[in-house]
Amino acid sequence: MPLDYRQKVILAPMVRVCTIPMRLLALEYGADLVYCEEIIDFKILTAKRKVNDVLGTVDYILNDDIVVFRTCPQEKHKLVFQLGTADAKRALIAAKKVENDVSAIDVNMGCPKEFSIKGGMGAALLSKPEKIKEILTTLVSGLSIPVTCKIRILPKLEDTLKLVKLIESTGVAAIAVHGRTKYERSRHHNRNDVIRAIAEHLSIPVIANGGSRDIKTLKEIKEFWKEAGTSSVMIARAAEWNVSVFRPDGPLPLYEVIRKYLRFAAEYDNNAINTKYCVLQMMHETMKEPEGQAMLGVTTMDEIYDIWDMKEFYSDVLKKRKAQEEMMKSDTGENDHCIKRRKTDDGSVLYEFPVRFIKKDYPVAVTPKQRLYEWCKKNRVDLPKYNTVDRVEDRCFSSVVTVQGIKYTTPFWEKSKPLAEQGAAIACMITLGEDDGRLEEAKHEKETMHRKWAQFHSQSNNDESSTKRKATSDRTSEETGVGTFEKGDFVEPDSPETNSKKTPEES
Repeated sequence: MPLDYRQKVILAPMVRVCTIPMRLLALEYGADLVYCEEIIDFKILTAKRKVNDVLGTVDYILNDDIVVFRTCPQEKHKLVFQLGTADAKRALIAAKKVENDVSAIDVNMGCPKEFSIKGGMGAALLSKPEKIKEILTTLVSGLSIPVTCKIRILPKLEDTLKLVKLIESTGVAAIAVHGRTKYERSRHHNRNDVIRAIAEHLSIPVIANGGSRDIKTLKEIKEFWKEAGTSSVMIARAAEWNVSVFRPDGPLPLYEVIRKYLRFAAEYDNNAINTKYCVLQMMHETMKEPEGQAMLGVTTMDEIYDIWDMKEFYSDVLKKRKAQEEMMKSDTGENDHCIKRRKTDDGSVLYEFPVRFIKKDYPVAVTPKQRLYEWCKKNRVDLPKYNTVDRVEDRCFSSVVTVQGIKYTTPFWEKSKPLAEQGAAIACMITLGEDDGRLEEAKHEKETMHRKWAQFHSQSNNDESSTKRKATSDRTSEETGVGTFEKGDFVEPDSPETNSKKTPEES
């Protein structure tokens, strides 16, 4: 059933704010519809759609494992995807990609920020009516879900009315209007009278936006709504500061809202940078409080939850998620990835570890490759040599690093050369017994792999000694509590890190 844009109180799209924790919290507090943050068409086209069974979400992920967009079934029927675009054909391809995961598409035609204007998107479209018509008409005719757009007003009322009439002619389901021009900011008065004139001029639903400066309660939202005379109302800044503004019984104390937001952030694996940003926006008037000052310096989720006395809660969420991941790996056979050792064609030894470089698990300025380089310099050995190859059919990469004549790799084909080389560096650092630079919140994974390597190394030495003593054959197999070792090949039944994508050998 298509969305009804009448008599709705809506969370407006806000960059970096309207990610899944904030959207779900807004719906819980009483919002009728929620918009995601603007996502540029290029990004969604580059991203890979993946069903995340552990979180119960659908994720759109870039090659470096950054989540561009995450959604879940709980919000689907109330979620509007805001698209940033300047090209009709590209917009349609991007919108088709997310069409089945959202309930409507909104085109951003009002953002006044420089990055948007330079790309010909956002408010830059307001002076290009033919481009607006082309984009909206293409989307309306090519999609099975409603299409809307969000604009700012033009300096002259007659020009604004002419523009919105053209927009209505494209067949859009509704139009959201911010009552300021692209040159005005929140300190300027919102033109509610112009929004009212637009609503009276059109037959489709009009959504009023821009009144947040004077709003702190649902009652005040309704007063703005009434003054604008529109079908629905959309709130941005007031919700950014305290999303419980949507509650019929009045907003809740800010710290209670922050802690509830943090529960959603943990449960849906929100990253530390975005979580920190949203909490700081909520605390804009209370930054001098101890929590506000402490939040300025955080870099990890552990630090954030420590500040808010939620460390135990966060730890429990991570443990449950880890247990679920391991259970699902067991069910799908992903744990078949194992530590292996083998001889290469040139006679050297190669170790293969089921490890991957997950960017969020490492500090911005530290990578396993850097750590390995520094280790080699410190120990006065030849610097690491990487041999990286690409698979032509899908442009994926595999890398082998050589240190002190021994080679290290992973069983995974990665989406970029840097990711493949970082994985090889991790494998080498584990063998050397060195810290690969991983953050504390992922320490349990690192310790598990180091433990398994120690078990493997010890077992390998024992087996080789046994083989020499017995001298009964060139091939010896011995069952142990760790795994199975056969002359130069070790197979471990359960590994802590795996990749859901099959390697060529598994396909």
